[in-house]
Amino acid sequence: MDAGIAEAVERQTRAIRELSRRAFPESGVALDDAPASIEQARVQRRRQAAATEAAALRRARAEKAGHQVVSQRLDQTA
Repeated sequence: MDAGIAEAVERQTRAIRELSRRAFPESGVALDDAPASIEQARVQRRRQAAATEAAALRRARAEKAGHQVVSQRLDQTA
């Protein structure tokens, strides 16, 4: 292999790595106890499901007791 070509390839590789580093900077090391974004989404979904279930149980109990139930938006109940 020609030495000039090898040097050009190495320069190009360094340039590509530098551009990649600039375009996608590392945000640091994630803490072990910090939940990842997917875990945060799961937690929020579980909370919403629990709030929906609680609202449904309250409504069912009120209807069973013979009370007139006024519908509420679920985002206003929790």
